[in-house]
Amino acid sequence: MSTSPRATPPRVAPADRGATRIADRVVAKIAAQSAREALVARPEQAAAPHATVTVHHDIARVRVSLELDYPSDLAAQCAAVRRQVALRVEEYAGMSVPEVDIDIEHLHSTHVRPTTAGRDRRLR
Repeated sequence: MSTSPRATPPRVAPADRGATRIADRVVAKIAAQSAREALVARPEQAAAPHATVTVHHDIARVRVSLELDYPSDLAAQCAAVRRQVALRVEEYAGMSVPEVDIDIEHLHSTHVRPTTAGRDRRLR
């Protein structure tokens, strides 16, 4: 019985091995989670941030929908979300993010408190 060494396959350059494609919905999940991380305080009755993404080559354009407290510094919160989303998508997916659009879907007023029946009562 002969034990000859196995021939090793020729090395293939990394560029010739193939490509990895990350689905848009995966990038959207990264963006939504990043938006949650960026928001220090979210209204307790608010829906979680939601993101939609369009990817072209290695460039992701992101739109995030948020619900925020009012009154608060909306601009600062949106800026924090933009920074965090761009940072995480670039870090996790390896894509550049030239723009992150923010849609504020709902403002939760601190002057409106739910009653025990679950309905909103507005203070005058």
